[in-house]
Amino acid sequence: WFSHTAVAQPNIATNIETHRNIVYAKVGDLKLHLDLYLPKQRNKETGLIVWIHGGGWQKGSKNRCPFTWLTEHNYAVASVQYRLTDKAIFPAQIHDCKGAIRFLRAHAGKYKFNANKIGVAGISAGGHLVALLGTSAEVKDVEGNVGGNLDQSSRVHAVLDMCGPSDFILRFNNNPNFTDQPNSPVYKLFGGPVKENKPLAQSASPAFHVTKDDAPLLIFHGEKDPLVSINQSKHLRDLYKKAGLEVTLESIPGGGHVPKEFWDKTRRKMALSFFEKHLRKQSP
Repeated sequence: WFSHTAVAQPNIATNIETHRNIVYAKVGDLKLHLDLYLPKQRNKETGLIVWIHGGGWQKGSKNRCPFTWLTEHNYAVASVQYRLTDKAIFPAQIHDCKGAIRFLRAHAGKYKFNANKIGVAGISAGGHLVALLGTSAEVKDVEGNVGGNLDQSSRVHAVLDMCGPSDFILRFNNNPNFTDQPNSPVYKLFGGPVKENKPLAQSASPAFHVTKDDAPLLIFHGEKDPLVSINQSKHLRDLYKKAGLEVTLESIPGGGHVPKEFWDKTRRKMALSFFEKHLRKQSP
């Protein structure tokens, strides 16, 4: 179910400055943490990539970040913990992610990266959350106030969505096992079946938030994904195109859910080129 990648933590080079378990927010008695990987040599062009892990919103961890290699290309990389569904239902997950973005932007000076060059990447459930980050800037009901820093924007400038669901209303209802069974991740995300939680499910769907000011989007998706249909990504791509936004859908022929090709040289080069294009050029 919307699995976390099985990719092992890559070897972290000695030229990386690592800060683990930074507390970015406290919700009740729960502390929320992020890890930060920084190239030791940084400048005003050092952008930030924020990784959001997968795991069906019910498992997974920030501890395995498969994008630390971007530090070799003058990016800071953050890996974020968010509340899982055993702790809280939606919108807690996106509130936490937005709280982390605001925290990172507020502390960009301390850690010496450019707060105007923030990209996000996520897989499966994390793909859903990064797509929502990219489409819901300034949308109050998904902003929240987790961690404070409310003078900071949670807007991001580039989104890599790896097989995340985009529309809980239209695209899952043909398979009630995904949405209406008490043990399903989507049921747990909303605290009940989608059909009884449509306003919440709509709020959680990136497809319902697409507007002309949204972040450029790169999507990786396996053509034969049995858990999150590639139709989810095709739907979001089409809405992006209709809005005149930049979007690329890279489908993996024969690929299932989180196929190994996500991590090969071709997709790695695509990801780097995408972030270079949208984060190196702009200082809004």
